[in-house]
Amino acid sequence: MVLVRFFAAARAAVGADSVEVEADSIEHVVARWNNPVLARCSFLVNGVATTDRATRLTDGDSLDVLPPFAGG
Repeated sequence: MVLVRFFAAARAAVGADSVEVEADSIEHVVARWNNPVLARCSFLVNGVATTDRATRLTDGDSLDVLPPFAGG
């Protein structure tokens, strides 16, 4: 299982703070909800930033889903 944590607009888009899911890649997580907000998000896998949605996920990983932030 992968712990997926959603922040700000991503949280609102999926209606949850966090979920545990079976997933083998970031793309699999994004496709699960099929929401346009998630298509614009950035990701942290175990605290490390990535833009590659093909990034593999394994049992015990954590995935943070971060929408674009504005402001200064």
